Parts: sequence; C-alpha cells; structure tokens
Amino acid sequence: MQQLTQNHFTPNEWLAQIGNQIRTLRLQKNLDQNTLAAQAGISVSALRNLEAGYGATLTTLVKALRILERTGWLTTLAPNITVRPLEMLNRKQPRQRAYKPRSGQS
Repeated sequence: MQQLTQNHFTPNEWLAQIGNQIRTLRLQKNLDQNTLAAQAGISVSALRNLEAGYGATLTTLVKALRILERTGWLTTLAPNITVRPLEMLNRKQPRQRAYKPRSGQS
C-alpha cells in the first residue's frame, strides 16, 4: 500500500502530527506538561489535548509555541508577499510601438 504524503493527511492526522511535534519539543526542553502549561498560561488539559491530537484552539497552539521558541513555524503559514502583481501592472512602462511612415511623407 502506498504511503500517503502530507498533502493527503486528514485533519485528525494533522492534529496528531502537530501534537507529536509539540510533545517532542517539550521533552527536548526537559519540560513536564505542568511546567509548560503554567509558563504558557494554558490549562494542563488543553496541553494534553494538543499533544494527543484531540484538537486545541489556535490560541493554545500559539501560546505553547511561544514558550517552546517555535513561533517561526507560524510565519511559514503566511509568508511575506514579495511580488504584488497589481503593483507590477501599475509600474509597467507604457507600450511602445513602431510606426510605419505614412505614404507620401519622407
């Protein structure tokens, strides 16, 4: 059976993946759930739900990521736009055309 790519994850699979990553980061920083929850200003049950992939609010995720020093993940969701097509159209040089000389004129 072909393994599904990340683009084919269900929402529940994504929640589980994110939860596993949060748990791994917490353990790498040698924090227990109570400490991380207290530092993040969230309940322990909210953190448990996040780590277990049972769903959590975006606020819970952001608060946990701040303490785990991983808010950089959030910037990848909406990268800075460097090319703005409408601006490019407005800056576009006027079209230049080559004209044929009119007959009878030199």
